[in-house]
Amino acid sequence: MNPQKGEIFCFNKPYTWTSFDLVSKVRGILRHRTRNRKLKIGHAGTLDPLATGVLLICSGKATKRIDELQAGVKEYVATLKLGATTPSFDKESQEDATYPTDHITKEMVEEVLQQFVGTIEQVPPSFSAVRVNGKRAYQMARRGQQVELKPKTLIIDEIELMRCNLPSEIMIRVVCSKGTYIRALARDIGYALHSGAYLTDLCRTRVGSYRLSDCLDITKFDDWLNNQNIEIEDETT
Repeated sequence: MNPQKGEIFCFNKPYTWTSFDLVSKVRGILRHRTRNRKLKIGHAGTLDPLATGVLLICSGKATKRIDELQAGVKEYVATLKLGATTPSFDKESQEDATYPTDHITKEMVEEVLQQFVGTIEQVPPSFSAVRVNGKRAYQMARRGQQVELKPKTLIIDEIELMRCNLPSEIMIRVVCSKGTYIRALARDIGYALHSGAYLTDLCRTRVGSYRLSDCLDITKFDDWLNNQNIEIEDETT
């Protein structure tokens, strides 16, 4: 293993950690292990703090592959609460409205889900890292400012209904392109069901060929490195 020449590490991002939290932790460990205070570390595809799952972290020259890795197909497993909404479309913010759910059937859910398969237009959440006039949308949203975001074209390859606990909850598996906001998809599914919905749990289970079963645990990363043959190079190389 040579982190300076370039390695790709697949981590299961912990719940409540930001993607930067994980990058920072990995950077500290690898810089210490390689004795290289300038070792480059970067991640391919941000995950929300309340999401878990596959986050790819690149070191050294492998950081040049970040755009390529980010372009890989993503797979998520998401749990949605039906009949309510939140401003952030997940549990980061409190419920701001409730809606009826008695009219929702499993057949209706399955029909609605298929409406989102293919090329679709999606408006990103206000609570997102999209830039608006040079500022992050989530910074404006958290200050109570109105955020106008333009729809983005993206592709959803598959949506599978994995669990249907009506009237309050569904679990879905989504295979989609880069740039898909599952929180926004939850919002749109709720609207299409003539109700409301928001995410209560989200796990990214695949990025390209990297799967959840391949992931390292950041709490055991040091121990894992103890069993690796790490090549040490001069900082200037």
